[in-house]
Formats: sequence, C-alpha cells, structure tokens
Amino acid sequence: MTALNWVALAIFVITYVLIFTLEKGRPYVALASALVFVVLGIIRVFPDYSYGPLAALREIDWNVLMMIAGIMGTVVLFIDSGMPKLISEMLISKVSSLKWMIVVMSLFAGIVSAFVDNVATVLMIAPVALAICAKLGVSPVPMVICVSISSNLQGAATLVGDTTSILLAKYAGLDFTDFFFFRGRPGMFWVTEAGALVSALIICFMFRKENNKLEPFTERTKVEDKFPGIMLAGTVVALIAVSFIPYKDAAAPGQFYKPDWSNGTICILFFLVCMVRTCIKEHSPRAAKKSLKELDLYTITLLAGLFIVIGGIKRAGIIDLIARGIFDLCGGTTRGALFLTFTIIVWMSVLVSAFIDNIPYVATMLPVVRSLAAGFAVSSDPAVAGSSTILLYFGLLVGATLGGNLTPIGASANVQGIGLLRRAGYTVKPKTFMKYSVPFTLSAVFVGYALLWIIWI
Repeated sequence: MTALNWVALAIFVITYVLIFTLEKGRPYVALASALVFVVLGIIRVFPDYSYGPLAALREIDWNVLMMIAGIMGTVVLFIDSGMPKLISEMLISKVSSLKWMIVVMSLFAGIVSAFVDNVATVLMIAPVALAICAKLGVSPVPMVICVSISSNLQGAATLVGDTTSILLAKYAGLDFTDFFFFRGRPGMFWVTEAGALVSALIICFMFRKENNKLEPFTERTKVEDKFPGIMLAGTVVALIAVSFIPYKDAAAPGQFYKPDWSNGTICILFFLVCMVRTCIKEHSPRAAKKSLKELDLYTITLLAGLFIVIGGIKRAGIIDLIARGIFDLCGGTTRGALFLTFTIIVWMSVLVSAFIDNIPYVATMLPVVRSLAAGFAVSSDPAVAGSSTILLYFGLLVGATLGGNLTPIGASANVQGIGLLRRAGYTVKPKTFMKYSVPFTLSAVFVGYALLWIIWI
C-alpha cells in the first residue's frame, strides 16, 4: 500500500468511528471528512490524487437526495391528514397482542418496501408505528427499528424497492420482471421473500414475551383530507411505471431512455403538487412552511457527506485494492473459485455495508463485480460461465442491502428511522439497535446466500 492508501484509509476509519459513536454530530463528521478529502485533492499533497469541489459534487447521488426530500415533504402532509392514526386504529382492532402487532407492522413495511424505495417506506410506515405506540402508551423504539430493517430487507425484492436495486438494474441491464424470473429461474423477489419469512420468525422469537392484549379503539380518527394519501399512492405508481423505461446505458440505439434523476424528480413533483394544493385549500402558506421546515436536513446532509467520502476513497485507490485482493485470493475459474468469490462478495458486503451506506457502496462495487464475473465467463464449466455474472450481482445485492441492517448507519432506511425517533424524543444507541438488527440480518442473509447458490449453480 502507498502512503496515499494509508492516509485515505485512516481518514475513512476515523470518520466511521466518529459517525458510529456521535449520534448528533454525524452530519458534521461526514461533512468534515468530505472536506478533508477535497482539500487533499486540491492542494495535491499526493501527486496521484486529485479531487476538486466539482468532482465531489458529482459524487453525490442527487437523485437519492431528491427522493428523500420529496417523499419526506409529502409524508408530513400525509401525517397531518390523520391517515396514519386511522391506519393504526384499524390495525390495532385486528391484532391481539403487541408481539403480533410488531410482526404485522414489519411484514406490512416489507410488502410496501418491495415496490417503494425503502427510505420512502420508512417515512410512510414509521409514523403509523409511532401513532400505534402512542395509543398503547409504549416505547416505539422496537417497532420502528423492526419497520426500518424490514423495509431495508425487502427493498431488494424488486427493481423499484431500493436505490441499490435501481443501481444494479441500470448497470446490469435488468428490467422489472427480471427480479421475479430471470432466464427461467427464480429471481431476487423469491430469494428476498424467503429471507423475510425467516426474519419474521426471528421477530416472533425476540418479542415472544410481549403477549399483553391490545384493547381496540371504538372511536376512529376522521380523515378530513385524503389528497396527501392519493399523492403518496401516485408517487408509488409513477415510480413503478418509470422503472420499465431503461436508462441511457441500457437503452437500445434510438430507444427512448430516462435521465438518471427521474425518480427524484417524480418525488419532488408530487410533493410540490400536494403542497400547493394544500396551501390553496387552507388559503394559507402554512402547509408549505411546515413541510419545508420538517425536511430532515440531518439525514440529507449525512448522506451527501458520505457520498463525497466514498468518492474520495475510491479515487485514493482503496476500492481497487479490494478488487485486487479478491482476485489474488480466488484465482482460477473453477466452481470452487466461484463459490469462494461469491462467499467473499456476500459476506464482505455484509460487513462493509454495516458501516458504509449501501447506496454508495453498491455503486462503487458494481464495476468490481463486473470485472470478477468477466474472469469466470471463460470457464470450461458451463454452469460457472453461464451464471457467474448474475450470481455475483445478486450476491452483492443480498450482502449490501441486507447487511446494511446490522448497524444504525448501514442503510439510509435505518438512518431515517432513527431520525424519526429522534424527532419524537427517543434516543437510540447502537447497542439497542443491534439487539434487534443482528439476529434479523444474519438469518436473512444466510437464507439469501444459500438460495442464490442453489438456484444459479
């Protein structure tokens, strides 16, 4: 390793240690670290390292940030409409105990997250969980954590379920149906659902003592304005519809393609329509002011900083070192070498995504996986040559998406869920989060890991 590699790695490790331990200061740590990487690139301490402000801004996934801001604004109006409270009252009337309420909410969040970005799902479902716990007079921390990690799990089920799925589909040229069946074999949807089933059993076990009966509410909240709910549904439908339009890299010559920022634009447009309509209805700009004020700048700033940090270590050659290390360790094109490579990608992604937001990590690792898969394409074993690419791509998705559940900072959905709890007055320590996330994650990842190998080899 060069001096540049060591310095970049040291900054990176210090950054994530501080982010992991300093809850309130996380955005400032991320921005400070991003600034360090940019300054090092400007003053050219290392001749081989260049990283200016414009390059740093290009590393930020603005599409993701626009999606978060747009959905977040619409959800604020959705909460004000009273719909989350009504949904919570309906669920309470159908479930007998707190244990089953947590299981139902987790599965409900997972189902929604299969078709909606997992951050958006948390923004939609977590307020319902908060309302339920407020009604019951219990802490919402366990339920919101389970909602967050369930959303992150099932986000890998479909093309539109998570930004990582969108990144993979764009890079590998997959469409919406390929996540269900690809080349006549079960796709990521069925692999993810199997993991979700096992994780639901884990949740049942973790909350096995929470058998206190729930009293149904005879009075129901009256929803005066259903328009925010319609706008949320419209956002979902639009995101699904646009998923069938290819990106430029996957489009055939002359075929219409969508811009990289299409999903974020959809979320922003629906939010603006909802906000303007609400202001007109109330004859006041109050709705606009409240929506803008409630935007979670904490989460947006943290993610923006992390995108720049990941861009910095990529330019410093840390990612290339990882790729070369895997090549050296798994030399050869045999089935055994593929199994070792697949195992490393899955479990390395679990470990790395526990501390690095899985969106920039997947974006960074996709070229690495493509290079690894190209080596197996010349294998004399037909199963290895024909299936290695999709096996390694899906393995990356399983490890990175599900692995992000291990820690509170490993996935955007977790960051968002903890942010909602923080604004509600609840502080979640890493130890508390991992009490629920570790058994949930390890069981789901192992199921996905085993099924992918069985299906594709």
